[in-house]
Amino acid sequence: MYPIVYPGSDSLRLMTSRQVPVRLPASVLVDLDALVTCGAFRSRTAAIRAGIEMIIAAEREREIDAAIVAGYRRCPPSPAEDRAAVAELRAAIEDEPW
Repeated sequence: MYPIVYPGSDSLRLMTSRQVPVRLPASVLVDLDALVTCGAFRSRTAAIRAGIEMIIAAEREREIDAAIVAGYRRCPPSPAEDRAAVAELRAAIEDEPW
């Protein structure tokens, strides 16, 4: 068992891990080793794990985005809500110190 910190969590949970063999082209390994050598990751395993976690997080974000869009399609905002949203956006932009 290895301690794993999950993204978005402060707690450390113990997880039984399983080995997943993977074949990578030599050019990818050169780049991967460069990331480890420069200190971006502790090991190849850490880099690969981080990449997989990023893919999973991106997919979860995509699912959330799709659910939000579906909700607005089921129950679109009224014209008054649209006008209020545009007014709030304009006010927010005007407040920016550009």
